Amino acid sequence: MSASINSVTSNIQIALAPVFLLAAVSTLIMAITTRLGRSVDRMRVIQREILLEENLSEPIKRLKRVYLTEFKELRRRSQLCTLAILSVVLSGVLISLTVLELFLFHSGADRVLQTGYVVLTFALGLTSFIVALILVLIEVIYAYYSVSWKQFNEALLNQEGKD
Repeated sequence: MSASINSVTSNIQIALAPVFLLAAVSTLIMAITTRLGRSVDRMRVIQREILLEENLSEPIKRLKRVYLTEFKELRRRSQLCTLAILSVVLSGVLISLTVLELFLFHSGADRVLQTGYVVLTFALGLTSFIVALILVLIEVIYAYYSVSWKQFNEALLNQEGKD
């Protein structure tokens, strides 16, 4: 009786090892979703401003080109976030399959299959997670560089020259 309890305990311990990576997956999904939500909210504001042009004041009409540029940049950032979410969700699925395989195979399935499937799904899960991290990094860098600091500084200098 105790041998079977020890065996089940051992199976559960082995299967739960990759589960900690799933916590990182869910945290990354939340972070990316927040970034995506902020981009989408800003895109909605810009759309409203551009589409309701008759209600725009004259200074804001002059900013229409800047709004369109910002909208394109936000759309690119949203696409990067969406790809990152796809990649991290795929990572979570593959890691979950790894956990399931570890549990099932350790319970008595063929050892040859265990090695092949577990290594494959875990390696693909980690690769997908790395791709998601790289996409998030690209999105963050793109977000930083998409801010038109040069245009903003030139506008400030022009404004100071008028004052």
